[in-house]
Amino acid sequence: MTRNRTILALVAILAIGAGGYLAYDNVLRGDSVAPLSLPSTSPTSVATSTPSATGASDPAVTQPSADAATEGAVAGTWTVTAGSEAGYRVREQLANLPAESDAVGRTSSVTGSITLVAAGDGAQLTAGDLTVDTTTITSNEGRRDNRLRTEGLQTDQFPTATFKLTQPVDIPAAALTGATTDLTLVGDLTLHGVTKAVEIPAQAQITNGQIAVSGSISFPLSDFGIQTPNVGGFIVSIADQGAMEFLVVFAKG
Repeated sequence: MTRNRTILALVAILAIGAGGYLAYDNVLRGDSVAPLSLPSTSPTSVATSTPSATGASDPAVTQPSADAATEGAVAGTWTVTAGSEAGYRVREQLANLPAESDAVGRTSSVTGSITLVAAGDGAQLTAGDLTVDTTTITSNEGRRDNRLRTEGLQTDQFPTATFKLTQPVDIPAAALTGATTDLTLVGDLTLHGVTKAVEIPAQAQITNGQIAVSGSISFPLSDFGIQTPNVGGFIVSIADQGAMEFLVVFAKG
């Protein structure tokens, strides 16, 4: 009898473990998504006409020229436009079983603007505000997204995430002609209803009359009061570490 009870207990443990793994496998298995980064675009911002053999201008042929930013046109307000994305990246784990890849969720519902002023041969970023609609973040798994409404990011309760620049950023002259430039964005990040001062490493490039900025920041989820989700009674651990990543494209006006 004792032996039968032992066998039944082992079967029950295996069944519970299998059920938890299946819940993890079906709901929270990671995605294979490359990090957000600047688009592969050559630094040519303003198209100019190339003279034809007759000396006339040929509008069908364009060549690189100095960006309009070098003429002072960079100064002013730039607004978020199409091509922008933001979201999260976390490594999930059930007990001691690591996920095969990161879980990634993103949205194109990003709004905001930046302000630049001329500063010598370069420019200066003096203000910036971004807002992300977290309720529209999706991953490769709808069930994971549904859980984030009430667990983890709790998007039902905290429908937006924001970033506000608190220190100006110097933009070197080389950046105004299309060179990729490393920046540090210092500001207040509000996530899950909690605001923290952060420094975000980023890259920026001015191409084709637009400014593209990409970057990411990793942080302990506990800093923003985010708890790991519970799936089928099993705690899914992500080492209390997550990342926010973004690619934001701005257009003048």
